[in-house]
Amino acid sequence: MTPMSATPALPLIPLPESKAGELSRLVEGLDASALWWLSGYAAGLASQPGGVARAVSAALAREPVNLPRLSVVYGSQTGNAKRLAEQFARTAETAGLQVRLLRADAYPTRELKNERLLVVVISTQGDGDPPDDARGFVEFVLGKRAPQLAELKFGVLGLGDSSYPKFCEIGRLLDERLAELGASRLLDRAEADVDFDRVARPWAERALQVAREQLKAHAPLATVTPLRPAAAAAGWTREKPFSAEVIANQRLTGRGSDKDIRHIELSLEGASLHYEPGDALGLWPRNPPALVDAVLETLQLDGNAPVSVDELTQPLRLWLSEHRELTRLSRPLLAQHAALAGSADLNRLLSPEHSAQLQKILADYQIIDLLRSWPASWSAEELVAALRPLTPRLYSIASSRSVVGDEAHLTVAHVAYEAFGSTHWGAASHYLASREEAARVPVFIEHNERFRLPRDSSRDVIMIGPGTGVAPFRGFVQERAATGAAGRNWLLFGNPHFRSDFLYQTEWQEALKKGSLNRLDLAFSRDQAEKIYVQHRLAEHGAELYRWLENGAHLYVCGDATRMARDVHEALIEVAVSHGGKSREDAVEYVNQLQQQGRYARDVY
Repeated sequence: MTPMSATPALPLIPLPESKAGELSRLVEGLDASALWWLSGYAAGLASQPGGVARAVSAALAREPVNLPRLSVVYGSQTGNAKRLAEQFARTAETAGLQVRLLRADAYPTRELKNERLLVVVISTQGDGDPPDDARGFVEFVLGKRAPQLAELKFGVLGLGDSSYPKFCEIGRLLDERLAELGASRLLDRAEADVDFDRVARPWAERALQVAREQLKAHAPLATVTPLRPAAAAAGWTREKPFSAEVIANQRLTGRGSDKDIRHIELSLEGASLHYEPGDALGLWPRNPPALVDAVLETLQLDGNAPVSVDELTQPLRLWLSEHRELTRLSRPLLAQHAALAGSADLNRLLSPEHSAQLQKILADYQIIDLLRSWPASWSAEELVAALRPLTPRLYSIASSRSVVGDEAHLTVAHVAYEAFGSTHWGAASHYLASREEAARVPVFIEHNERFRLPRDSSRDVIMIGPGTGVAPFRGFVQERAATGAAGRNWLLFGNPHFRSDFLYQTEWQEALKKGSLNRLDLAFSRDQAEKIYVQHRLAEHGAELYRWLENGAHLYVCGDATRMARDVHEALIEVAVSHGGKSREDAVEYVNQLQQQGRYARDVY
């Protein structure tokens, strides 16, 4: 669903001034699904004979008092948990259940003690972190303030990536904590890898069945007329991507840079694909042909041999090129290969006491390295069945439609390096970097309602985006200039070297001259003996940063989640201590409040 644009200026609304103010406060902070619900509800009231008051009274009269309800709460970083939760909620609604669907940061935690039926769909990021939109929810449930929940029945679906050590950690923690608080499981927790449909679909079917049984026991199921508007005719989606033409592929980094960062421009003409600054472009990649050849040669398999998996038959080479992951090694695949190879060394890595060594293998090795280092015999069918499905990659969109029209611009770090005697690539980045102009690539829009410019364009904006993390802020600055936003714009950017790694240098300098960028602070880490990063600039300009925040500024962070985002988060806490006169505990709460208010947003990966 396309998120709604900024709230219309109040003078355009045909309401008394007092009511217009109430309306503005009501919609502030609501996401797209809530706004659509509200618009549908209002339209329903307007269509009732006898006016709104009579319609509301009739609606209340129809609703059974204390009708049992299923709450579906999701926490999602890249959109997968959100999609699954929405699908589950729609199916449950159609089946006659009263359902409310809430993003975790919109869930009123004070209501948890009154819940009777709860389904949580949540992903785990990196090394066991919750998604940004679920941090407050997770902290509450795991914390001391969580209530006893003896009357709650719940189910947890965890999403993760088995190439990380703490696979589905957040789902596990929530599941165990809810049980510890006295709640009963509707069904056992499920843990889904990147090919999440294999686990999620049967789990959701079972969860719906037991939820229906629970609600039947308390009251007859309602005949539900969904208040959401009917879905629009299907357009271009994740499952049905648009074939976008490459209209520019330019290297941004200069000579001598260790990085190959590309500016990619794609045409969306004729697609009717709409995005807002902060959204991402999803790309279905193709594995490098040289890598596919290497796998076939190493295993001595025929690329033309037909292989049937899940009722689909196609040549092995096509499976490996377009439908299976070859650049990301996972623990389940390593375990299966260890069994086929009969390798004591590999099997030893799978034991708990060698977890650090296992993580190093998973981080450093691609599948071809595993096949070459520990030879084993795979059949074509076994290989395709064992490899994980190829998944789309998401790239922050580096443009504003207000400026570029039917185009989407990307800032892509081309992953290409030498290891174990051969060249290695990133599947998506190499696919994009090797596309020439006029080539076409399959894309879709992934909306990100959590990473939006403030509705009030008079608010100041602070953007922290080192490396390719600067991408969405190019779109932010373009949008703010095109719409005449009155608020100031402050960008903090970092990379190794000024001369070779200053991405979009001329654009930022021009924006400073025009006034569409009010402040630019730079951190080139390798241009002096002591490494300087964006978090150091935050500390250096802490007094000014705190003043901006106290005056209502919105702060955004984009880029590496493992180190940069954590260091920036810590720097913000230290700024609140040093320049806000707060204790450490109060500073942590201050930063948490910024997140809960939607004034501190992160797009990290």
